[in-house]
Amino acid sequence: MSRSATETFCSNLSQGIHAAAQPLAVLRASLGNSYTDSMGVEELRELAASSAMEIERVCTLFSCLQQLVSAESIKPHLSEEMIQPVLAHAIDGVSLLFKEDGIELRAMVQDICQPVFVNRTRLLQALASIFLVAHAVSRPHDTVELIASATSSETVQVVVRNLSAHVNAMNAEQSLSLALAEANIRSQQASLSWTLQPFSVQIELHGTPLMH
Repeated sequence: MSRSATETFCSNLSQGIHAAAQPLAVLRASLGNSYTDSMGVEELRELAASSAMEIERVCTLFSCLQQLVSAESIKPHLSEEMIQPVLAHAIDGVSLLFKEDGIELRAMVQDICQPVFVNRTRLLQALASIFLVAHAVSRPHDTVELIASATSSETVQVVVRNLSAHVNAMNAEQSLSLALAEANIRSQQASLSWTLQPFSVQIELHGTPLMH
């Protein structure tokens, strides 16, 4: 990794560890013997339910951190892929979630002839992370758009956006998810950027192998 990439990785890792420490601190405080010994059955059941939610959050954050380390440390194999079926697969994975919450997921994909040079698994992981964040910042009746187009003979652009979502700040899980998506995309010698006002994520993929 270059120095700037290393700094980005360390910053994201620190952010994730800090986020995971918060629910762990809550669990340590709430599950101490001095606190639980005087609780009744119903209070203990409520504590168990709330603790399960904190544990699930910790597991989610640590899973994201594990994937982040993998994306930064393991160089993926890249191959030529047609972008349309990859995007269709990504949409299929989240379409039911969007539908259940009344959020429209609209795909506008050009007839792109040239293949992109990517790792299919990591691209799908990045798209899944982006879609989940887009879902989290959207409300019922919003429209999340997936736009893909060939911006040049060697570049394909993929945009996921919600023009109705103006996000003041993301929570730790959302920030870490986008950081993971960026790491997965960057590991493929491509680029990812985002804005919050309105919410939009832009990916630039290479249509031909890079020369080293």
